[in-house]
Amino acid sequence: MAETTVKKLAETVGMPVEKLLSQMKEAGLPHGDASEEVSGEQKQQLLAHLRKSHGAKTDDAKKITLKRKSTSTIKTTGAAGKAKTVNVEVRKKRTYVKREVLEAEEREEAERKAAEEAALQAEQAKREAEEAVKRQAEEEAARKKEEEAKAAAEVGRKVAEEKAAEEKAKRVAVPKAATAKKPAKEETPEEKAKREEEERKQREAEEARRKQESEARKKAEEEAARRTAEEAARIAAELEKRGDQPEKKAEEEVDDGSSIVVAAQEASYQREERQSRRRRRKPKSSGVAHGQMKSSMNKAHGFKAPTEKKIMEVEVPETITVGDLAQRLNIKSKELIKSLMKMGEMATVNQLIDQETAILLVEEMGHKAVAGKGEEEVLEDHLADMVNRDGAELADRAPVVTIMGHVDHGKTSLLDYIRKAKVASGEAGGITQHIGAYHVEHEKGMITFLDTPGHAAFTAMRARGAKATDIVVIVVAADDGMMPQTEEAINHAKASGVPIIIAVNKIDKEQADPDRVRTELAAKEVIPEEWGGEHQFINVSAHSGEGVDDLLDSILVQSELMELKAPAHGPATGVVIESRIEKGRGTVASILIQGGELNIGDMLLAGAHFGRVRAMIDENGKPIKKAGPSIPLEVLGLDGAPEAGEQVQVVSDERKAREVAEFRQDRDRDVKLKRQQASKLENLFANMGSAEASTVNIVLKTDVRGSLEALTGALTDLGTDEVKVNLVSVGVGAINESDVNLAMTSEAVLLGFNVRADTKAKKLCEQEGIDLRYYSVIYELIDDVKQAMSGLLAPEKREEILGTAQVRDVFRSSKFGAVAGCMVIEGTLYRNRPIRVLRDDVVVFEGELESLRRFKDDVAEVRNGMECGIAVKSYNDVKEGDKIEVFEVKEVARSL
Repeated sequence: MAETTVKKLAETVGMPVEKLLSQMKEAGLPHGDASEEVSGEQKQQLLAHLRKSHGAKTDDAKKITLKRKSTSTIKTTGAAGKAKTVNVEVRKKRTYVKREVLEAEEREEAERKAAEEAALQAEQAKREAEEAVKRQAEEEAARKKEEEAKAAAEVGRKVAEEKAAEEKAKRVAVPKAATAKKPAKEETPEEKAKREEEERKQREAEEARRKQESEARKKAEEEAARRTAEEAARIAAELEKRGDQPEKKAEEEVDDGSSIVVAAQEASYQREERQSRRRRRKPKSSGVAHGQMKSSMNKAHGFKAPTEKKIMEVEVPETITVGDLAQRLNIKSKELIKSLMKMGEMATVNQLIDQETAILLVEEMGHKAVAGKGEEEVLEDHLADMVNRDGAELADRAPVVTIMGHVDHGKTSLLDYIRKAKVASGEAGGITQHIGAYHVEHEKGMITFLDTPGHAAFTAMRARGAKATDIVVIVVAADDGMMPQTEEAINHAKASGVPIIIAVNKIDKEQADPDRVRTELAAKEVIPEEWGGEHQFINVSAHSGEGVDDLLDSILVQSELMELKAPAHGPATGVVIESRIEKGRGTVASILIQGGELNIGDMLLAGAHFGRVRAMIDENGKPIKKAGPSIPLEVLGLDGAPEAGEQVQVVSDERKAREVAEFRQDRDRDVKLKRQQASKLENLFANMGSAEASTVNIVLKTDVRGSLEALTGALTDLGTDEVKVNLVSVGVGAINESDVNLAMTSEAVLLGFNVRADTKAKKLCEQEGIDLRYYSVIYELIDDVKQAMSGLLAPEKREEILGTAQVRDVFRSSKFGAVAGCMVIEGTLYRNRPIRVLRDDVVVFEGELESLRRFKDDVAEVRNGMECGIAVKSYNDVKEGDKIEVFEVKEVARSL
């Protein structure tokens, strides 16, 4: 931490120097003058003292937890074939812990593991010692037992020798006298006692050995009997389940432990004996029914129908025939056809059904269906394996920041000041109509900016910019406040789940009111940090540059908290920002690299298009040879203009890239045809009997894909029930001769947005009288189409009351019938205008006048306050007190 003086520290914290010196003195610091330096340790000591004096805990926060919540939508198809939208909310939580806390925890964990290991070693040593003592005791007992057995054998040998000697002595004829004089050997009392003691010990050892052998033999017999009974019961149960009745079998003593084999062999022998008896048995009659024979055969072989239905797991591909599905379900095809007929589907055995119908059919049959991977999923998985970077080294990358907001709030001007360039002056009408991508080298790091349009027609562009970004900066003019596109930009950013930074622009104007902006955004749940929220509000001025450094610092701090990383090497991946077709250069795609490294010569796959990279150009128009993460650039070499927002990746195999691109093109074409067919079928009965709506046929060509998408959506939304916009053809690039021919055939208007027609196309337009118009501002194009559609609207009919007369008396005339004597009370009565007869202010007749006279003269009109005679044509029921109303119908042109 850098050292500073007491005076500078007081200015930084915003308090008087004297108060700061008194607090430093209370904290035990030796400072007494404002010019003395304060070190980092002394600042920490002062901060700890102030925290302690305010009752705060002295220990620092050990961890910081960041929570993030993102909401997205998934469109799926339900069981009835209707599309439904599922909202998916993903909550993420990340905790940052101080390094010293982690080191302390690691030390504690290591000490705990060392203690546990020491305890385990001690326990193992103790167990080994006990086993050694036990083993030694057993060896000692065995040795004693062996010595006793040897002693007993020695005693027995001696006794046998003595007996043999006595018998030999008896057999030898020796005079008694000689024998009596000197006996062969005389045993002493001590030897006799010793011999008796050894014989007693030998008998006890022999009895103990016999007892131990008897107990072991008894346990073995009991275990063998138990195992024999269990195995016999199991075999009997199996035979009973198969339909065989086991006969009573005699018990066998098994001394060698093979009870399982004996029981199984016995059951097999009995089964074979019963089957041989059945074969020898003769049938009572020759007309045995086939069903009885089949039943006896099933009983003989032990077959029995399963009692429970087996539920199978069936994998269902994208399309499958009825016969193949029946084979997978192990049922007959006619059963599946019956189920399909119950569901309202008529199908044959070889007819293909889609995956959704097959899944419903499998579930209807009581089995579990598993959706198999289609060809598209297999290709995408293979592509993912080709760019698999598991184990790749991750490096820090620059943040991608999207500038969003309402039109003319200063987004591009703010970016101009940051880039020190004049981009806004080159935009048509002063508004941004493409996504501009730039990267800025700041003194604290690099930042990549995406500038999105603010006009309402560019909603898809703003949504695309929010999906490809890490941080969103929403620019709000301090003198204008929150506008519709501001709210829409906030919703896009929240849906993408990225951090939001609010840049309050134009604060240098007199009518600027930053607090009003904070209040309006707080109503939309964007709460400033100073109000206790989590969103940063930075006051900036794109004109003077005030607050721009604070905005860049906030962006870099936020990116450091997010720990943005990406693989710096390997196959590149990214997203298409914009694409266009230029004469002489071919397809030019603006892409943003999100990971890996892109080099010249790489095979690039972008949506439904592919190609080898021929050249790479940065946003300043300079050629480059390679680009890493978070770098925007233009790429030349693709075979077509990919849709904005498509994923881009480098593949090593050109054949695989071509295969995937062609598959995606076929898929998009099929989806488009299905959508058109569904639209025709839905509108077939709705349009039946109604007047045919007028259409404005348009052939539209634009410079880039993003503008084409915005204009297509805006023009389609202009349609009503009476007049609609029919986009005969839309595309990117210059207007050519084929576009003019198509417009001539379909009687369409040719509109070019930021593009021009070539010489042949322009000459053909002049010859055939085709209406060709050029535009560079989206407002003007939409307004002209609105006027053309308004001209096709049927005019609106409005009635205008010209005059009213009140009947004062009724006369009878032989020529006209009933003639009403009237007084004009309002407006003027005209002879040749339609009339209505009102009685009690209710219309009773509507027609025209037969005669209008003033005295005896026929007149064309009678003004207010004058009397006249009126004869109503084909109506003689005029009564006194009725009112005769003269009106006319005018047609008024309508507009959208």
